[in-house]
Amino acid sequence: MTTAPTLQELVGDGWIAPRARFATDAALLSLNGEWSFRSSPSRADAPDDLASADGAGWDRIPVPSSWPMHGHGAPAYTNVRFPFPVDPPHVPDENTIGDLVRTFDWPGGPALLRLDGVDAAGEVWVNGRRVGSTAGSRLVHEFDLTDVVRTGTNTVALRVAQWAATSYLEDQDMWWLPGVFRDVAVQALPPGGVQDVRVEAQWADGYGVLIVDVDARDGATALVDVPSLGLTGLATGVAHDVGRVDGWTAETPALVDVVVRTEAERATVRVGFRTITIEDAQLKVNGRRIRIRGVNRHEHHPDLGRVVPAEVVRAELRLMKQHNINAIRTSHYPPHPDLPGLADELGFWLVDECDLETHGFFEVGWRGNPSDDAAWEPAYLDRMRRTIARDRNHASVILWSLGNEAGTGRNLEASAKLSHELDPTRPVHYEGDWSSTAVDVYSRMYAHQDEVDAIGRQAEEPLPDPVADAHRRSLPFLLCEYAHAMGNGPGGLSEYEASFRRHPRTQGGFVWEWLEHGIRRRTPDGREFFAYGGDFGEEIHDGNFVADGLVDADRRPRPGLLDYKKVIEPIGLEIDGARVRVTDGYDFADLAGVELRWTRGSAGGVLALPPVRPGETAEVHLPEGAVGDGVLTVRAVLAADTAWAPAGHEIAWGQAGELPTPTSIAARIPIEDRDGVVHVGPGAFDRRTGRLRSIGGTAVDGPALALWRAPTDNDLGVAQFLEGGVSDAAAWAAAGLDRLHERRVGVRTTEDSLEVETVIAPAALDHRVRMRQRWTTDGDALRLDLVLTPEGAWPSGWARAGVELVLPWAADSIEWDGYGPGQRYPDTGQAQRLGKFAVDGAAALHTDYVRPQENGSRAGVHRLVVARGGCGIVVTGDGFSFTASPWTSSELAAAAHPTDLPPSDRTRLTLDLAEHGIGTASCGPGVLPQHRLDAREVTATLVFRAG
Repeated sequence: MTTAPTLQELVGDGWIAPRARFATDAALLSLNGEWSFRSSPSRADAPDDLASADGAGWDRIPVPSSWPMHGHGAPAYTNVRFPFPVDPPHVPDENTIGDLVRTFDWPGGPALLRLDGVDAAGEVWVNGRRVGSTAGSRLVHEFDLTDVVRTGTNTVALRVAQWAATSYLEDQDMWWLPGVFRDVAVQALPPGGVQDVRVEAQWADGYGVLIVDVDARDGATALVDVPSLGLTGLATGVAHDVGRVDGWTAETPALVDVVVRTEAERATVRVGFRTITIEDAQLKVNGRRIRIRGVNRHEHHPDLGRVVPAEVVRAELRLMKQHNINAIRTSHYPPHPDLPGLADELGFWLVDECDLETHGFFEVGWRGNPSDDAAWEPAYLDRMRRTIARDRNHASVILWSLGNEAGTGRNLEASAKLSHELDPTRPVHYEGDWSSTAVDVYSRMYAHQDEVDAIGRQAEEPLPDPVADAHRRSLPFLLCEYAHAMGNGPGGLSEYEASFRRHPRTQGGFVWEWLEHGIRRRTPDGREFFAYGGDFGEEIHDGNFVADGLVDADRRPRPGLLDYKKVIEPIGLEIDGARVRVTDGYDFADLAGVELRWTRGSAGGVLALPPVRPGETAEVHLPEGAVGDGVLTVRAVLAADTAWAPAGHEIAWGQAGELPTPTSIAARIPIEDRDGVVHVGPGAFDRRTGRLRSIGGTAVDGPALALWRAPTDNDLGVAQFLEGGVSDAAAWAAAGLDRLHERRVGVRTTEDSLEVETVIAPAALDHRVRMRQRWTTDGDALRLDLVLTPEGAWPSGWARAGVELVLPWAADSIEWDGYGPGQRYPDTGQAQRLGKFAVDGAAALHTDYVRPQENGSRAGVHRLVVARGGCGIVVTGDGFSFTASPWTSSELAAAAHPTDLPPSDRTRLTLDLAEHGIGTASCGPGVLPQHRLDAREVTATLVFRAG
């Protein structure tokens, strides 16, 4: 029988009322740095001496930190499942306790202790007296030290439990990492000073209204100044018309400093004037519908765990802006207190999420879920109150979110009600209840592209309750999570984007997620890799599901980020003959800060761009030199430096034209058949097997039929998200694509051709592919006419349809004409453009995903050169794909980490005539029908030369 939690377990004790974070001239002493540290395996084992402990002889540990990242225990990863029995509010006896102690000097006077983040729960002692406890890992707790702090040296001690009752509310998809992981500080509290500030800065039709509510200590009088607007001595608690003022948006982040002063203290809050409304089933800011081009963002560092240095945070937000991202969902907790200020400054829409997720109850049918248990209501309300109190003054915050994947129930409804009461200026978000009766936006995660389009058309399935249905249809629609960026992918971005642009109600979404949560480790010989679930000996874990980001753990862009940037680019460039149609897809910003540049081959220049306002299209005429054969590229770049990118940074691009069509062989000449070798121009073939052994003296082995690929994370999928409940990888394995056997039907020569026919089939099954090769030559080139014909009842489609050549040498130069420079599959690679590209060897085409898998396909190729030491082979064709890799598909599939891949002195060259898409089935829809590769006849012509 479930025991009701105590109030102290749910919300802690001894803290002051939650309040805003603001800059102040009152003294602030950071307690970040080295602390004394000891750990005990359980609370029963922890010495009862913390009131008098001085930390002498203990280990040392930095604060902030996650202690498993410093050799005390180990990280553990689960996505949904609790790593302890589901017995709320109880946690196991095996519960690591970390004690931390340090001293600090204080000049005297009232003060408070501020803890920005303690995972999972902490008790606080100062100078031998217990002052309170925390509950809510990613929430601020402040304790009044006025009665215990003294002039001179003081001692603060923290006892932190790895697990607490509140751990049932903090089952977010991330590493379990206990510790004091955010800043610790002592703040002076001058009598008659500023206790709290609440600002409303509304905007309409160019004019602002300002309301500043102030809680001043000891009954002091507070006044308000806005220096940049020439306003001084404003009264608090009343509305002030401030005249004309620039509105704040994510595209035009205009901020002003609001100064609150008493005789004892001066506080400054940076605010932006903006108004949020929901009208016509649209989320609007300052009267205009906004487009969300967002990401979900966890806080993670590969070496520090939950601790992310300030310079890293700023750099990653700049990187987001550089990739056209304009929104962040703070999944699934309030972020570090500094992040909303950066979002205000750089320009982001924020969905500020409460520190709440109870997903582990899903594993037991949601039995005992605290979301519908009245005993847990204080915890829900406390978490929501702290979230709003801390961040409500930030212009970037446009939605409060109740939390994530916490089921449904009365406590969530109470949290929504509280949110509306505390801050009626912002709508409320929650995805877990699809009826959306208590919230202000209709939110879903991983809805299929077709369903998103139906919602945009108001054609979704109705709710049983007509009143609830009418309410939901009046709400804007957001995908709080979509396009699961795990491994190679995500695919299907373009189809989502089409709905967002087509329907006013579908306003975009947040890719899951920004960042892979790899933890840096090294092999015994010093090679670096990123560890994931299971690499630390966890009892239960969810493998590499923690590595699902647009950037890796070092914030290096994955191919998916480049694709996302292209898909969501806010400037449209459509080239039509001698004109470029330029569309401003921003919601608020005009194109005054944008420059257009064109290139065609070695020629290029700048185009004169007329004024273009949001939503408008202008035509720009191309100069004479920009019109002609070949590929024309037009780029929209920043005309001047901004806070997030330098002048010349590319925002959007468009292309027109085609690559030259490769020539085939002009005429056929006789072949030679002597000494067991068939010579077809530059090609030498084994007479018995029909296999190609060399081209122009360069060793080659093949071709072999290629139908399989090392499964991507999306190929492996999650069954319930796929049609039919079977992942593509499972279907391919059942069809035997990874265990093909070849039977030679015949090798036949004519006067001017070599014809090779083989049947390829999997062990234990009776479906097959008949591969017919016809080789001819003009003396210089070698032409392959290839036909692949499926026979029998194929139970699945194919991963690819092509041929594989093994080059028994490691290429040091690869050049191609086609799409590049990065990888492209049928539903990915939007970022790749037509051109000529070159890399130094096959490894340069490879993406080191956290778990090795299929990657690196270059598409739309007309000409390919693979060489070593200046000698190699040339392949031409009409838009094939190629993958050049040091490793076979089997080697990629068998490896758990890139460091598991064997040394290689060969090149596996796969020439694909058709490919299966990527999709986003690692957690979302599978490959869309138009991007699937069914078992079907495939024909192609390829031409080989020595080169």
